[in-house]
Amino acid sequence: MVAVTGAASGIGRLLVQRLAAAAGSGAPVQGCAAPARVVAVDDGPAPEDLAGLAGTPGLDWRSADVCDPALASRLRGVDVLVHADTDRSADTPRRERRARAVRAAQTVLTAAAAERVPQVVLVTGTAVYGAAPDNPVPLHEDAPVRTEGADGLAGDFAEVEELGERARRAHPGLSVAVVRPAPLVGPDLDTVVGRHFAAPRLISVKGVEQRWQFCHVEDLASALELVALGGAGGGDTALAVGCEGSLGQEEAEEIAQMRRFEVPAGIAFGATGRLHRAGVTPAAAGDLKHLVYPCVVDCATLRGAGWKPSYDNAGALRALLEAGGESTAIVGRRLGKKEAAVTAAGAAGAAVAAIGTAAAVRHLRKRRKG
Repeated sequence: MVAVTGAASGIGRLLVQRLAAAAGSGAPVQGCAAPARVVAVDDGPAPEDLAGLAGTPGLDWRSADVCDPALASRLRGVDVLVHADTDRSADTPRRERRARAVRAAQTVLTAAAAERVPQVVLVTGTAVYGAAPDNPVPLHEDAPVRTEGADGLAGDFAEVEELGERARRAHPGLSVAVVRPAPLVGPDLDTVVGRHFAAPRLISVKGVEQRWQFCHVEDLASALELVALGGAGGGDTALAVGCEGSLGQEEAEEIAQMRRFEVPAGIAFGATGRLHRAGVTPAAAGDLKHLVYPCVVDCATLRGAGWKPSYDNAGALRALLEAGGESTAIVGRRLGKKEAAVTAAGAAGAAVAAIGTAAAVRHLRKRRKG
């Protein structure tokens, strides 16, 4: 029996749909036996639009908050627990997002150990490998993680993975697998990477050629399905998920019909760090590294298990652009209509400086009045 947290939306919902269909048909999935039953875990009853799914034979809907220790009582009989209830939103305050990520992971791992669930699958990201100008392309999947002092999402993922490592040591009967998707694209996703491609220009660092690798949410769901059913080795493995190969910066610019704006590294990271500390932009300096430096990973484990993504990087980028619509952003911050008009009227460098400065001044004035 496979359980999935975050079953009402996002990756969790997609995974539950796939597993429930497999359980209902009983047919093998990607060469693996279909699950006998599926447990969908989310806070509250099944949403109305999932009423049909909740009534699927072989599917149990169990209401539980992933941050509540009472979660353990909802895991009885579970063999594999996939923790898909993660927040990657660019708008969630960093401290709030990290606190919840850590609390949820702690609760999930502790509850699984208490109910003697043999296998937990955590979902983090390839950001743990670190983005750097000297990164080989691609990085080997077993390359060491580089998260010391990481901020942004990379720091969140690092703490969650550390909790998984501690759980392995504390509970010998518990195996913890980690699935690391490349930057996610798909419907209803609002991420720093998505906002990067909603800017008037693509900010890049002088002297560094960016390489882009994406992961569509549909492909992540199929990969998690394979891992949950034991088709990718299981156990305490850590594996990456993403499109084959990578896109060069010029290819990305051609698909997005955008041009780059090159700045020295010191200016790019210094300005981003100041704006982030002032609360003007959600993008931290660590997030910016993944927008201007390569982090492409060879997804060897899944490829060896016969898994193939349905999207290539070009198709995934087009999906990201379609999902973004006509919104405009600068260094991760969504712009209002007036700010967007100013941005469109001037050069990218002037727009970044003007918008960043104006927003910072407004922010400081509000704080003083308060």
